[in-house]
Amino acid sequence: MYVYDVLIVGSGLAARMVAHSLPKGKHIAMLTKHSKWSSNSMLAQGGVAAVFSKEDHWSSHYSDTITAGCEHNDEQAVEYLVRRGPQLINELIRSGMRFDCNEQNEVLLGQEGAHTYRRILHAGGDATGKALVSFLYQKTEHRVDMMEYETVQELIIENGRCIGVRTQDEKGHISARYAQHVVLATGGCGSLYPYTSNTDGAIGEGLSLAYRAGAELADLEFIQFHPTLLVKNGCAVGLVSEAVRGEGAVLVTGQGERIMKGVHELEDLAPRDVVSREIYRRMFQGEQIFLMIKNVNDFTNRFPTITDLCEKNGVDLDRYLIPVMPGAHFHMGGIKVNMYGETSIPRLYAVGEAACTGVHGANRLASNSLLEGLVFGELAAKKMAEKPDDPIFPGAFSASLQQVSLSMPSKRDIQELMMSCVGIVRNASSLKRMVRLLEERLDQVEENIWRYDRETIKRIHMTTAAYLISKSAFEREESRGSHFRSDFPVSLPRWEKKQLIQERMNRKVNVIGG
Repeated sequence: MYVYDVLIVGSGLAARMVAHSLPKGKHIAMLTKHSKWSSNSMLAQGGVAAVFSKEDHWSSHYSDTITAGCEHNDEQAVEYLVRRGPQLINELIRSGMRFDCNEQNEVLLGQEGAHTYRRILHAGGDATGKALVSFLYQKTEHRVDMMEYETVQELIIENGRCIGVRTQDEKGHISARYAQHVVLATGGCGSLYPYTSNTDGAIGEGLSLAYRAGAELADLEFIQFHPTLLVKNGCAVGLVSEAVRGEGAVLVTGQGERIMKGVHELEDLAPRDVVSREIYRRMFQGEQIFLMIKNVNDFTNRFPTITDLCEKNGVDLDRYLIPVMPGAHFHMGGIKVNMYGETSIPRLYAVGEAACTGVHGANRLASNSLLEGLVFGELAAKKMAEKPDDPIFPGAFSASLQQVSLSMPSKRDIQELMMSCVGIVRNASSLKRMVRLLEERLDQVEENIWRYDRETIKRIHMTTAAYLISKSAFEREESRGSHFRSDFPVSLPRWEKKQLIQERMNRKVNVIGG
């Protein structure tokens, strides 16, 4: 029997931050269904948002986050995020993390959509996520038992408390792993869609695991589509960071028309849902959309990862035009947690994109995701460290049962359905059809999910996540942020929101530290 103090499912930035923040001496295990280096965090180009300039202030970062989130945010969580963020970044810098600096060794700050000031820190130009994950890996590798290519089939719940997970390795061997605290850091669900910036493994299994265990979920309908994924032969092949637009790039048609002129006051740096819908509208009319980079200074050195991506896919950067399209990027919803990562099931936590802390509201502000993983990963670790151990009494378990198969939708089938029914623009009839179809498939699934083979379990998790997202989208009868219903109007114009947020900022705001 495997027993740990803390068992972390996932290996991205939030998972690493939990391990880094736990007291020394804790027996920590981390498991992942792929390589330990496979995560959305490793692909994060844009950077991490934090107030570092003298002109900027936490209240402005707070206001920008609320505005982008269409006032659907948890205000207390947002305030903690933007106030703790700069302190935590400085602590990481003092412990050896290096961000891009100028010749005076001052941190360089980038601009991204919906930010009032330049407040985006980068590392390696456009490889910030990789740099942060690698840094925290070095800090924790000798303290963590790392298990790769091991799939979680289900959570183990005894007497209403999570005491572990049941897993299956590549050879089909089933194991029960127990812990005082179980952390779901499984990432997002972008790969439920055919066009995405996410890793292939981002299929929303954290949602399925938590749901099947009885945990509460929240805001699943809010899925952010990034406006600028590189296009090759009609397929999305990688992300082109919003930081490129922050440095002067603009969106144009093949005839050179700027598509965001007159659409939003921030034009090309408008919130991502606005930009994605406009590109989607233009593409639906048969136009091809490009990111024109002529005004970006020293593009190849400033964005080496994107340069390499373009060159590998045959894009001639001397023409200054990068073909782009929107794709699934980030899930604002997830497993419902409080500020300490605690779910509705005792001793079960969720952090990072798998969790719904409420900080992102209906639409995430650019570069707040890495910050969220760091800030709330730290808080979750501190909460675990405070709690005394409880005895674990696992029930009887046999792994010798004959596995059975089950016919479930393929990944491609789910992706096509999600794009057509639960994509950038949605409506009641397609959502209702999607919910009914997936309900019928899930009705066939047996309670003992671990009896199925690995591929079938993967499809069950995907189908469950797709069903939950579709049902949530059907039930939210309004258009708000990234959830756009063609049969319902937008809940509140953004120019009206600005005044409301300013009025709130003039009132006293409760402070949680820092």
